[in-house]
Amino acid sequence: MSNSQFPKDYSPLMDQKHTEKAIKFVKDTFESNLSGELYLSRVTSPLFVPKGSGINDDLNGIERPVSFQVLNLENQTMEIVHSLAKWKRMALADYGFTPNTGLYTDMNAIRPDDVLDSIHSIYVDQWDWELVMEAEQRNLAYLTYIVKKIYSALKRTEFLVGELFPECKPTLPEEITFIHAEEAYQLYPDRNPVEREKLLAEKYGAIFLIGIGYPLANGEIHGGRAPDYDDWSTPTHNGYHGLNGDIIVWDSVRHDAMELSSMGIRVDQETLLRQLEIRGELSRKELYWHKRLLNGEFPQTIGGGLGQSRICMLLLKKAHIGEVQASVWPKDFHKEATSHSLRLL
Repeated sequence: MSNSQFPKDYSPLMDQKHTEKAIKFVKDTFESNLSGELYLSRVTSPLFVPKGSGINDDLNGIERPVSFQVLNLENQTMEIVHSLAKWKRMALADYGFTPNTGLYTDMNAIRPDDVLDSIHSIYVDQWDWELVMEAEQRNLAYLTYIVKKIYSALKRTEFLVGELFPECKPTLPEEITFIHAEEAYQLYPDRNPVEREKLLAEKYGAIFLIGIGYPLANGEIHGGRAPDYDDWSTPTHNGYHGLNGDIIVWDSVRHDAMELSSMGIRVDQETLLRQLEIRGELSRKELYWHKRLLNGEFPQTIGGGLGQSRICMLLLKKAHIGEVQASVWPKDFHKEATSHSLRLL
């Protein structure tokens, strides 16, 4: 398999100066449309949280958070967030948000264990959002309703980008297609999860893949999901498990799938305990955040993250995330970028 980071004949559609202007336009436009669609208020969020509080996102449970000690807090250890998946729900409770309203924030994180490639960086920038919902909305129909609203914001942004920057022609389909991870497995049992996503994204243009984290028929999981924020184990009316999923689109520049969002209906007390038990992590129920949830202090919510740089990549027809985001890259990445008459930020 080629280690190339760029398509063979790739050439950027605009120079860096115009790209910077376009990045700001994409971010401002999508942020406005997202908050309008979901009735979200912008809030200020933390870059780091106390170690051992249970507030940080544990991702797949094996990634190392960046940590440091604070001199004036008796050298208490803090961790740079992986995401704000759990902090947001706590904030909704503490700030007194009411049903059908929510918050969003600019989330910046460092994930030093991420493998660097054309769409992965150790620096993570995304819109983290969370919405208070009613208990009776805890179903697949409500999940798909929210996904369609997010996709509408993305489509509207794509249209406006094309109006202002005509070289960036819209490619997203009118509708997003919903499919369960188990259905994807049944369709392509001889393929791995990454290959299934690529085949489905190419076929439909945009998909929402439901049920990330629950074992498939072959005993494997389609993708990792921590046990204490998304609900991936609740049976639904179609016979499959999961009230969460990923928004995945077809990237016409890289000719590959691109995940834009990880999201879902969040765990309630029953689901939290079930998923902690499935993963053998029941000891986490003694952590600060988990105790608050089990005590009924948090509202029912749905939420997720949307990659800012990936959305910029997609809409501005860029081949590498380093064209729209400043981070660190191996020397061979920079060398290959130079061969395409561009520089990585």
